[in-house]
Amino acid sequence: MTQMTQEILETPGAIAQCLAANGDKLAALVAEIQARDIQQVILAARGTSDHAATYGKYALELLTGVPVSLAASSIYTIYGKGLRLQKNALVIGISQSGAAADVLAVLAGAKAAGALTVGITNNEQSGIAQSVDVHLSCAAGPELSVAATKTFTTEIFLLAKLAALWAQNAALNAELDALPQTLQSVLAQADAVESIVTRYRFIDSCFVLARGVNYAIAQEAALKIQETTYVRALAFAASDFLHGPIAMLHRDIPALIFAPTGAALPDIQAILTRLAGENVETLVVTDDSETARLGSFALRVPSAQNELVSPFYGVLIAQMFACSLSLLKGLTPDTPRGLNKVTITK
Repeated sequence: MTQMTQEILETPGAIAQCLAANGDKLAALVAEIQARDIQQVILAARGTSDHAATYGKYALELLTGVPVSLAASSIYTIYGKGLRLQKNALVIGISQSGAAADVLAVLAGAKAAGALTVGITNNEQSGIAQSVDVHLSCAAGPELSVAATKTFTTEIFLLAKLAALWAQNAALNAELDALPQTLQSVLAQADAVESIVTRYRFIDSCFVLARGVNYAIAQEAALKIQETTYVRALAFAASDFLHGPIAMLHRDIPALIFAPTGAALPDIQAILTRLAGENVETLVVTDDSETARLGSFALRVPSAQNELVSPFYGVLIAQMFACSLSLLKGLTPDTPRGLNKVTITK
């Protein structure tokens, strides 16, 4: 068994540990957010964590109505400038290692401006963890495979929990707390994923599409495919795909499409119908029977009561898909060429 496979399987337990480690911290953080009347949120991250930030933007904006932006870290690190943040701003830095120099720079600038700073890392002793007002720990345990899996999922779990608690959404909060149990049914799809992957052994390109809260999962799926299989996987929001990239359609380039039940589903169904008309093979990740029939092939996931939970199901499928395809191509997903576990950028 590869290290990547083992760490994917550890995800339910990692989420349980994450929940246990951060319950009191999240409650205290929400109390501070309310006391400061936070009216602006900025998320700073790179790589996989940047995809978690994209998810966090959707979750926080949908549930709280507070505007959320993604930091351009280069403003601080390359151009040497700062931002005039208001004191009722919340700045969240996300980094699995906690060593990201660019994220640290954003957080330092935020603290100097008087903003509330939060760090999400998997390292309690890291620079980010030590520098922020509140540190939320992924508590995922060691992650040795270069490709991040359980740490990404615990990052989006913390962001979802923060949004649910801030918005006082009890139903979503309960559904998130049940993830250690419900994710087991997704892991049970491992054989189905391994079987379908055989169709894609020789691909060198693919599209990955989603929309709304699952756009972050399309991004993360494409990255996992890129780094473990060296396939040119291109991620797009389904809406953006229509504004130019659709011209790249080719019957020899398949599309992996995340299509759970939710507000974005009608748009995804329309894309599936169009791709079918172009003879493009589609692999659909969905909980919806009608949508499954629109794809060439389908992998089924549980239904989520709140659409913000569906990315947790989709990302496990994406991680298993990338790992299985890497192995089928005779590669080693734990140690992709040219990559290190920790990448420091400024």
